[in-house]
Amino acid sequence: MNLTEQQIAENWEQLTGKISTTFSGDRLENLTNLYDTLKDRMMFAPASGIEHFHNCFIGGYVDHVLRVMKCSATLYKTWKDMGADMSGYTIEELAFSALNHDLGKVGDVENDYYVPNPSEWHRKNQGKVYNVNPDIQNMTVPHRSLWLLQEFGIKYTQNEMIAIMTHDGLYDDGNAAYLKTWDKDRKLRNHMPLLLHQADHMASMIEFEMWNRGGVKASAPLVKNSAPTFKKKAPKISTANDNAQDLFKDLFGDVK
Repeated sequence: MNLTEQQIAENWEQLTGKISTTFSGDRLENLTNLYDTLKDRMMFAPASGIEHFHNCFIGGYVDHVLRVMKCSATLYKTWKDMGADMSGYTIEELAFSALNHDLGKVGDVENDYYVPNPSEWHRKNQGKVYNVNPDIQNMTVPHRSLWLLQEFGIKYTQNEMIAIMTHDGLYDDGNAAYLKTWDKDRKLRNHMPLLLHQADHMASMIEFEMWNRGGVKASAPLVKNSAPTFKKKAPKISTANDNAQDLFKDLFGDVK
């Protein structure tokens, strides 16, 4: 499964365009600084390490984030049309949470989160194309997302913090304290965390189905600007079965 260099570049232009038109003031300045600083890594990052999860390919992370943002905007309209109370949060809060829900998958300031798996057996038999970088501090993805935001001086609201922390829903047992409360006074103050989880799950399932059909398409509509100059050439990767070793050689050279 591949995205072309042009698709990767166009996805990045679309993502940064959404940032520039959605946010303003210090928040826009600090978000722009974060995304500019991590650009070279973020553009090429996968969204998962196993091919049958979702978007386990070069450029998969940005493609996934764009899809979650689109799904969340669509679901916002659906919830509103069905009579949900939309007063507990803002559209900007939802967009911010969707944009940054998986930010921790980029890694920290110095290190990638995912590194190519050197084991050909695991790539071929388990589809495990990437490993979590052993050099990175052990931390959940949501917690690293929040850490990166504060590292770049980006403030977030309680609504945004809770949504980012709980976007995996009850797939993460740690979210039960927020999502499985029986006391009415302890319940979520609004449904944004549920909507973001629904959007993330929808996007991930669509991406799995695209992989299962043997194809991938970049998030549409794409910005039709010319591709920016890359500081490094995007490595090629298709499936774990055929081309993962080519990716590993591109990045690290031959392994003895």
